[in-house]
Amino acid sequence: MGMRAVIEGRGVGFALAGLQPATGETALRCFDSAAHHRTFSLFRHPLNPEIFKNPKRRHFNMQAAIDYIQSKINGFVPSTGLVLGSGLGFFADDRMKETIVIPYEEIPNFPRSTVEGHKGNFVFGKVDGHNVICMQGRFHYYEGYPMSEVIKPIRIMAKLGVKTLIVTNAAGGINRSFQEGTLMLITDHINFLGTNPLIGPNEDTLGTRFPDMSTAYDPDLREKAEAVAGDIGIALDKGVYLATTGPSYETPAEIRAFETLGADAVGMSTVPECITANHAGLKVCGISCITNKAAGISDKPLSHEEVAETANRVQNQFADLLERLIPAFNVS
Repeated sequence: MGMRAVIEGRGVGFALAGLQPATGETALRCFDSAAHHRTFSLFRHPLNPEIFKNPKRRHFNMQAAIDYIQSKINGFVPSTGLVLGSGLGFFADDRMKETIVIPYEEIPNFPRSTVEGHKGNFVFGKVDGHNVICMQGRFHYYEGYPMSEVIKPIRIMAKLGVKTLIVTNAAGGINRSFQEGTLMLITDHINFLGTNPLIGPNEDTLGTRFPDMSTAYDPDLREKAEAVAGDIGIALDKGVYLATTGPSYETPAEIRAFETLGADAVGMSTVPECITANHAGLKVCGISCITNKAAGISDKPLSHEEVAETANRVQNQFADLLERLIPAFNVS
């Protein structure tokens, strides 16, 4: 069953046997000129095969987390969700009032942050009187989580009442006019992850099987963001964000290819969250902090330390912008 792509040489051939629904594995079949066959696992498909047997299993898995969170927030209904990228975790501590902190490790059936600088908390509170749920630490595909876990917080936000999602990140600058510390309003994205967070049984309670992505980053929110940035004197560039899996940084050849594709910045997050939010009917605003020039554009080796250093240098300016965006986005 499945696609049969044969590569032959010196009397030996290989055939990709395809996804085996019973096991969730992709098999590679090896055979020689004597017609001896052997099938072995090439890699395990990221979808849990149990989901195929019981599509409701994933919903129940998420519901336990929702029930626990609701037991801690005393009827609090957030209208805005905020995903804090590298260097912005302090926003929840310094800029939010009347906070309730729920560590990820306390939430049933919920992943844990493994990246340095990501605290791993949901923080509920108020910004200028508006109810906000904030992620102090996100999840990345490169941490080894399946996409269903990477985007679980966004689906939980939607279930809790969030209507607007602000997603932030640290990114490498492909646009040659960008400098370290540039803030870029995301106008669109390119999904170079090789997968999609909506693969698998559709969550019908959240959205349609085939959601439109024509305006993935809401035009009205982008217009308001530009106006707010202008009012407080913050330069806000615009551009297209491209997501790769990571965790290795990109090669100069890859950056040249991404530049040709029309990308202005590159990172390892945001796109799964944006797709999931759009599927659930949330309006999305995305902002990147350009923490370094991408490989080949800068002669310097890339490092996480450089990313953190630049993010920390502009964190107050970035936080000032976020603090003003939340009330602006909640004005109908």
